[in-house]
Amino acid sequence: MKSLLTALLAIPEDSFTASNASSTAYHIVSLVFIILMFVAALTAVILVLLQPGNSQGIDALGGSSETFYGKNKGKSTEAILKRWTIVCLVALAVFAVIYFILQVPAIWGLNS
Repeated sequence: MKSLLTALLAIPEDSFTASNASSTAYHIVSLVFIILMFVAALTAVILVLLQPGNSQGIDALGGSSETFYGKNKGKSTEAILKRWTIVCLVALAVFAVIYFILQVPAIWGLNS
């Protein structure tokens, strides 16, 4: 476990002592939040790419015709994709705010 953490975080082997425990915890928590932000951002991008465009092309010029798909928009796959996109973007924003709050060295008791 130590070698995996040292490889991922580029932490020297001797840093797993009691004096450097907060530094190690800082690196681990930072890595976890970076991974969470990456996953949330990638998921949001994929969800946006899966959604159809809002314009209907040349049909928008002549007016709209009411369809069954349009009446049940709240239950459609388009609405589900939009809802999950919003959830992913809110999660990304929350992770980013927490990540940058945790960058304050006083929280971890670090000198630098």
